[in-house]
Amino acid sequence: MPPLTPIAAVVDHFDIPLSTLHYWERRGLITAHRRSGRRCYDQDQLYRIALIKQWQSTGLMTLDEITTLLTARPGQNDWRATVTTHIATIDTRMRALESARHYLHWLLTCPHTTHLDHCPNYRASVTLPEDDA
Repeated sequence: MPPLTPIAAVVDHFDIPLSTLHYWERRGLITAHRRSGRRCYDQDQLYRIALIKQWQSTGLMTLDEITTLLTARPGQNDWRATVTTHIATIDTRMRALESARHYLHWLLTCPHTTHLDHCPNYRASVTLPEDDA
């Protein structure tokens, strides 16, 4: 039998709550072995745990996206389509963040220290509804 790593060591090493590993197991993302009734993980599962963490933190992927990638089968579903869609989502977020950043830098040019709604720069940028009278 290949060496198995106890769940406590996995929790400590990867800094993952125990409940997260249980949840990933219920979702079918990882599979634990049992040793004296306790969960343990083989090397393949440790790499899978590391990969899930990386996709979450570096790739900013959801568990649904990760599930799609991990369960992809040739000819059934293409994991590349999921990654391509995720890249498009990130590009959209990046544009929105750049717009927000630009606006906030513009806001810093306001000469008012209070009552920003009275700032002439702000008021010049807003169109109000026409008066009905």
